[in-house]
Amino acid sequence: MKKLAIAVLIIAIVALACSALYLGFMQNPPEMEKVTSLKKFTLTSTAFHEMGRIPEKYTCDGLDLSPPLRWEGYPPETVSFVLIVEDPDAPGGTFTHWVIYNIPSTIHELQEGVPKSEELSSGALQGVNDFGRIGYNGPCPPPGKPHRYVFKVYALDSELNLEPGATRDDVLNAMKGHVLAEATLTGLYSR
Repeated sequence: MKKLAIAVLIIAIVALACSALYLGFMQNPPEMEKVTSLKKFTLTSTAFHEMGRIPEKYTCDGLDLSPPLRWEGYPPETVSFVLIVEDPDAPGGTFTHWVIYNIPSTIHELQEGVPKSEELSSGALQGVNDFGRIGYNGPCPPPGKPHRYVFKVYALDSELNLEPGATRDDVLNAMKGHVLAEATLTGLYSR
């Protein structure tokens, strides 16, 4: 009888130890620890918030300056960034307002009023927008309902083998298989 009682006691102790270990594991599973330690890749602007109105100075009704943008939480293996700005609500279909690529991974923001030149001092290159111009040209919708302007930054595992002045489609094709993460910021504008 003593042997049975000792066996039951040992089984109970082992069961309690396993339960404690299991509960500790469930409160802090290793996979979840790894995931939560990664920041979410985000794109923000001090000029407007998600689904907020884009100030006039960043549109064709104002100075037509590019807005200030900042991104964080990108994967550590990022080599370069691409930024594309589009209006999916344009009457003729999606309209591209800005294409900028080969932004070095050491750059985490763009100041207001990026020069409209093919190559920037950082080495980033700018493409042709749907106005047929290099660099940023802001919202310029027809009168009516607000349009959405989607600013999308992509983190890539390489630079793109493209010359300055590439189109949106050139950039998207060159990016295939190299996108590590993406982040968006959407602003609204109407006239």
